[in-house]
Amino acid sequence: MSPVLAGVLQLLALIVALGLSYRPLGDHMAKVYSSEKHLRPEKWIYQAIGANPSVEMRWPAYLRGVLAFSAVSVLFLYLLQRVQGSLPGSLGFVSIDPDQAFNTAASFVANTNWQSYYGEQAMGHVVQTGGLAVQNFVSAAVGIAVAVALVRGFARSRTGELGNFWADLVRGTVRILLPISVIGALVLVACGAIQNFSGIHEVGQFTGGSQQWNGGAVASQEVIKELGTNGGGYFNANSSHPFENPNGLSNLFEIYLILVIPFALTRTFGRMVGSLRQGYAILGTMAAIWVGFTALMMWTEFAHNGPAFDLAGGAMEGKETRFGIGGSSLFAVATTLTSTGAVNSFHSSYTGFGGGITMLGMQLGEIAPGGVGSGLYGMLIMAIIAVFIAGLMVGRTPEYLGKKIGTREIKFAALYILITPALVLCFTAASFVLDTPQHSMTNSGAHGFSEILYAYTSGANNNGSAFAGLNADTQWFNTTIGIAMLLGRFLPMVFVLALAGSLAEQTPVPETAGTLRTEKPLFTGLLVGTILIITGLTYFPALALGPLAEGLAA
Repeated sequence: MSPVLAGVLQLLALIVALGLSYRPLGDHMAKVYSSEKHLRPEKWIYQAIGANPSVEMRWPAYLRGVLAFSAVSVLFLYLLQRVQGSLPGSLGFVSIDPDQAFNTAASFVANTNWQSYYGEQAMGHVVQTGGLAVQNFVSAAVGIAVAVALVRGFARSRTGELGNFWADLVRGTVRILLPISVIGALVLVACGAIQNFSGIHEVGQFTGGSQQWNGGAVASQEVIKELGTNGGGYFNANSSHPFENPNGLSNLFEIYLILVIPFALTRTFGRMVGSLRQGYAILGTMAAIWVGFTALMMWTEFAHNGPAFDLAGGAMEGKETRFGIGGSSLFAVATTLTSTGAVNSFHSSYTGFGGGITMLGMQLGEIAPGGVGSGLYGMLIMAIIAVFIAGLMVGRTPEYLGKKIGTREIKFAALYILITPALVLCFTAASFVLDTPQHSMTNSGAHGFSEILYAYTSGANNNGSAFAGLNADTQWFNTTIGIAMLLGRFLPMVFVLALAGSLAEQTPVPETAGTLRTEKPLFTGLLVGTILIITGLTYFPALALGPLAEGLAA
């Protein structure tokens, strides 16, 4: 079987698996967030944290819950790393330096999982399982909770109440993420991923000498890092490591885990607003971009010319032979169009255009299908912008799902869109003004520029992947990328929840003959165009200096 055909068949198998999961998972999540009943384990959690899950919250109270929980999480994870050397199960590893501990705490709480350390050489079992793995669950649940709050803003009227953050957080963890993760971990163990708490072992090498390897609860962390679109690797090689991702079957399963919840949330959205066709329109937009990016990635990686490329069947540098170009391209697009950041190949070794595709996927806002929760609310923000543009074109007051998009709503949407590019471009520019950050680059020219642009794009968009040619373990990068991750995660949430509160207070506008039909394919096309134009106008100059220049010069 040719590598190209194998890649296409993997894509088709993935689409079928996602299609089979779409309806049951989407309906289940809608029931979870619409139910008034609380499970017994959930009641125990509410009692432990002193929360009343039945109290409805307006958007300021909901936001305070998000920020308070996340602030405590950052502090707890930071302190856990700082005292690691005194903890049992530390495997002899010392405590983490302050700047790196801050960066890692910010990273995992922000659902970014950017890593400036070697996982198997820095973190013991307690930090990995009691700190990092826990944040993989709850940071993902926070993202879904914010998305559900925005959906309630569309679904409700004449009230500013958006639900209860603590109930949404606990339900997302207990009823959605935890059950799927248990099943997924068993699948990964069956595929060959490891799951233990063993110490460090001396392993012989084929070429002579030896190497040290430590075990860990890898399968359980691998499944939630993909399912929750987190991305941090137990090992430095991340999902290219055979202990995390043993073979082609586990690779395809992990890609499925990355995509399944973000895609299914569009049906949850349709259920909760009372129109499945509205959910299908958002799904169509996400799917069109995802398939388009995947096709472009496969084309640029398979079709690259040259004797070495011809012998290898394409651009195989930096890719595992057990996954091939097809499996690596699928993973790269999935992980950068979502906020996952896990990698099964080195994006720095992709062709110039291939590296640009991964970067552009993040710069879109990771909305196709995007991160768990963040992809849905990001796409709904873009839908509001598209409706506003359409309203200007025909001279009508823009409306979406029966809600008027006025001055207040469009300001919140505009602020949401502007914050991430501002972080990316300002920090990238500052890094080239100063001397120290440039010393971290292992490449000069366009590729060196791409390394730093990719790092801040990944951090501010809460992705976490890297070009791998940049030494980011410095005070400058640990601090600035940490700040970019926190601001890139929580400032947009402020505008999303404020927008949700504004929408929930409105009285529904009756549909007329002049109402824009947002469930039609025409609106899907308008939405895709709006996304590409906004991203192109924002990032094209920076992309022209990096991946585009490198790709044209190749």
